[in-house]
Amino acid sequence: MAAARRARAGDPRAGFARPEPGPAVPQGLLRAARKSGQLNLSGRGLAEVPQHVWRINLDTPEEAHQNLSFGAADRWWEQVDLTKLILASNKLQDLSEDVKLLPALTVLDVHDNQLTSLPAALGHLENLQKLDVSHNKLKTIPEELVKLTHLKSLLLHHNELSYLPDGFGQLINLEELDVSNNHLTDIPTSFALLNHLVRLNVAYNQLRSLPADISAMKSLRQLDCTKNYLETVPSELASMVSLEQLYLRKNKLRHLPEFPSCKLLKELHAGENQIEILNAENLKHLNSLSVLELRDNKIKSVPDEITVLQNLERLDLANNDISRLPYTLGNLPQLKFLALEGNPLRAIRRDLLQKGTQELLKYLRSKIQDDVTNPNEEPPATAMTLPSESRINMHAITSLKLLEYSEKQAAAIPDEMFNAVRSYPVTTVNFSKNQLSEIPARIVELKDSVDDVNLGFNKLSSVSLELCMLHKLTHLDIRNNFLTSLPEEMEALTRLQIINLSFNRFKVFPGVLYRLLALETVLLSNNQVGSIDALQLQKMDKLGTLDLQNNDLLQVPPELGNCETLRTLLLEGNPFRTPRAAVLAKGTAAVLEYLRSRIPA
Repeated sequence: MAAARRARAGDPRAGFARPEPGPAVPQGLLRAARKSGQLNLSGRGLAEVPQHVWRINLDTPEEAHQNLSFGAADRWWEQVDLTKLILASNKLQDLSEDVKLLPALTVLDVHDNQLTSLPAALGHLENLQKLDVSHNKLKTIPEELVKLTHLKSLLLHHNELSYLPDGFGQLINLEELDVSNNHLTDIPTSFALLNHLVRLNVAYNQLRSLPADISAMKSLRQLDCTKNYLETVPSELASMVSLEQLYLRKNKLRHLPEFPSCKLLKELHAGENQIEILNAENLKHLNSLSVLELRDNKIKSVPDEITVLQNLERLDLANNDISRLPYTLGNLPQLKFLALEGNPLRAIRRDLLQKGTQELLKYLRSKIQDDVTNPNEEPPATAMTLPSESRINMHAITSLKLLEYSEKQAAAIPDEMFNAVRSYPVTTVNFSKNQLSEIPARIVELKDSVDDVNLGFNKLSSVSLELCMLHKLTHLDIRNNFLTSLPEEMEALTRLQIINLSFNRFKVFPGVLYRLLALETVLLSNNQVGSIDALQLQKMDKLGTLDLQNNDLLQVPPELGNCETLRTLLLEGNPFRTPRAAVLAKGTAAVLEYLRSRIPA
């Protein structure tokens, strides 16, 4: 083999000083690597790479001295150059400059170590096609890295990078670049030169804008900008003709861009922004779209033109401000999933929402003719209407069993609202999006009928005892308030199935929730919760959804894996180290299995 001959012929690389060898690597592995060109040393607890690994193609193998009668299988002089080296999941704090002794490498994987820097010698690996240095502690990238012009995949995610070298555009053959979960505040304009890039992930950084030049990436099919500080998207993005998947979730967007040239766009994810308007211009070019995800925004209406999305299969509009749907939505031929929970829909009963997408679409189709003959559906005022009730929707109270006083920016709910209820059995109360600093005491008057209360987006700092007396309550939404705790008296809400406490100020998981055994869904994202009691959670045998995203959890107790009823467990955006993001990305079942594997025997 050429490398062995170079070593014997006095190759200058063969004369490098040899420090004390590190932890031994089994000779059998080295022998196999000389034949296959691949060496996997992952998960071996290595604090450094043994010198004989770097010199595997230079030094005469040990067996050549020990075994003088060998057959065809042991012809060490016919070894092949090492092309693939995996050093993942060790304890490496640095890589030696001796990495240049392996010039034939096409794959180098050192993810999940403790690297704080990379050697400039990486620039000598001119054959390298894949470099994975993710899940380390890198603060900078050596300029020499941009010399790797054959590189196709570069994985830098989950490090501590605050900038990237300006010369990144020299990596002209790059097809996959992942710099997510770093501290980047901008993207080099030279990215525009990456004409072969297919997948770009810049999620979970600190980007406030995207360079307009990014539109020059004519091969880009997947762009992930999740969880940054983007307020707008450059209009040039609309000219990216190959784009198929665009992720803009968890930013500060106030409107959707238009996409006149993105004829191939199949997935658009823009949930958890501040989008208020969805109009026809946003939709009319997206003929190929199959997934549209806009949950957790402030969208007030859905345009009739949504029916142009004839290939749409998934539409997620949960947790917006939508009060009415176009019935023509029922005519989308491919739609298989429609999420609408958390909207103040007036004409659609909650039990219908819970029956699933197909039943809902069938209902919408049945209403199309009604919508044509009587589009307003508001009954005329009658002689029974009292003067003081002129601004009260009696139709909602009597027919929909809904008491609504939302989006008024009111500091208190007028008494006339409660007076109007009289003996009507109101089941739903919506006082969201006001300026309430306390829960109206008169809400207790509805205790014999109400089962759904929405007090979200107010200024509540405590939950009143009157609310704790609504013994038929099954759904409670108090998100986006100033709550730090819940009263023990809430234990009386024995029928409560769903509670939304997102975007409050809880520092601990409210203890009373552990005792509400009918709970099926607990939404506690975007608080400051530092710990959870897994043993208490196991007693909640109906709990199917637990959302703890964006809290302050420093660790996830392994016993949480024994919560067998959990179907959805959301933990992203917490400071714990394990489970790692790769495990979280595999979904709830994988996370629970991982946690169970960590329970001490």
